[in-house]
Amino acid sequence: MEFRPADTWLHLFDECRRSAFHMEVRDSYAEPSESEPLRRFLRGESGDYDKSDWTSLIRGMTSRDVVVSRIRVITEPHSDYQRWLLSVTGESVDAGEDIRYIGRSSVDPLLVPADDWWIFDDELVAFNLSDTDGKPAGAAITTDPGIVTRCRNVKETLWPLSTKFYDYYTERVK
Repeated sequence: MEFRPADTWLHLFDECRRSAFHMEVRDSYAEPSESEPLRRFLRGESGDYDKSDWTSLIRGMTSRDVVVSRIRVITEPHSDYQRWLLSVTGESVDAGEDIRYIGRSSVDPLLVPADDWWIFDDELVAFNLSDTDGKPAGAAITTDPGIVTRCRNVKETLWPLSTKFYDYYTERVK
């Protein structure tokens, strides 16, 4: 595996030709740019979050016919972080990202990976790394066929079990 410091592996999104899939398995993240919007949300104020960089990236990818998708495996009841994230996810979906949810208790724990990762074009996996405080610390990149196959199999197994964001939001949040 090759280590890439935070923000030095983002070119993989630009180089992607067919698909970018993200597996998320944590109930909270310590993303510095999300701290203040999360605090406001928890105080009952607007939890608005400027995602324009991300939504522009998604629109650019989908305009090149790249499919961008993710599954969030989450604990129910939702953590404070997931409640906030649910409140701001629609913007990403509206930009073209297919985001789906699956409750942690509804899936065999052996199917859920221990780490978050991206798989690009079903050929390259980038494991999201965090420091001891949970902040992004870069990525571990690999094209190892065994790891790529394992990640692809997880995606293919969990995808039909997951619920599209707006359906999940309507059924479980509203």
